[in-house]
Amino acid sequence: MVAMVASSLFASLDKDGDGKVSASELRGCMAAALGEDMSEEEAAAILAAADADGDGLLDRDEFLSLAREAECAADEGGRYECLREAFGMYANAADGEEQCITPASLKEMLSRLLGTSQHLGMEECRAMICRFDLNGDGVLSFDEFRVMMHDGLM
Repeated sequence: MVAMVASSLFASLDKDGDGKVSASELRGCMAAALGEDMSEEEAAAILAAADADGDGLLDRDEFLSLAREAECAADEGGRYECLREAFGMYANAADGEEQCITPASLKEMLSRLLGTSQHLGMEECRAMICRFDLNGDGVLSFDEFRVMMHDGLM
């Protein structure tokens, strides 16, 4: 299942659709997803670490290999922290409330990750949340997100 998720992520990173991810595509996605700029050198270093054929780009197989290595390298504590970080990217919280993923916050993050070419509607986001909303409150808590990532995708 990791391969399916990684393959989808690869497609969203490959903005020009050439089957390869360049340093500039990686930088653009990091800026959109995290709101932080990554230097050209940092992006090139990440690519070089996984670039098996030495062309300075990541093809789908190199990206999938990197995703599998990352999954295998994560220990339980590391995995929890990674899940917390991922949850935080999607979550939304009002003052004094517990963080949760709402249909609106899911739609916003997916729009950032997928770009303007693929917009999901609010109903699609509600349906995605509903599948793993264990208590029926219309949002995902961290525990529900953890179950989704462990049982639903991996």
